Amino acid sequence: QVQLVESGGGLVQTGGSLRLSCAASGLTFSNYAMGWFRQAPGKEREFVGTITGSIGVTVYTNSVKGRFTISRDNAKNTVYLQMNSLKPEDTAVYYCAARQGARATRLYEYNYWGQGTQVTVSS
Repeated sequence: QVQLVESGGGLVQTGGSLRLSCAASGLTFSNYAMGWFRQAPGKEREFVGTITGSIGVTVYTNSVKGRFTISRDNAKNTVYLQMNSLKPEDTAVYYCAARQGARATRLYEYNYWGQGTQVTVSS
């Protein structure tokens, strides 16, 4: 079965950086667009960014543009979220998700989800 496992979360100060990883198994990774979402306490899960399967085209939500970068290594079945210039409002549980085919920005368009990793940015 498909499994997505996130790692790399933690506590960081404002202005710091973290790199999240999401290791996928049970799927032909290059056929899947991968998305990153986040959910802050008391808020709905929201789209962060996405990357297409083979060419690696990315799309980001406006609040992270210029600070976050998504990349993927299809040989390792892994997608990454490099987060720079972190702000307290980036504090959330970060989830990766997979969907076969084209990239997407809505939660319901994704078929598979990881368990999430906590990112906390202190002020």
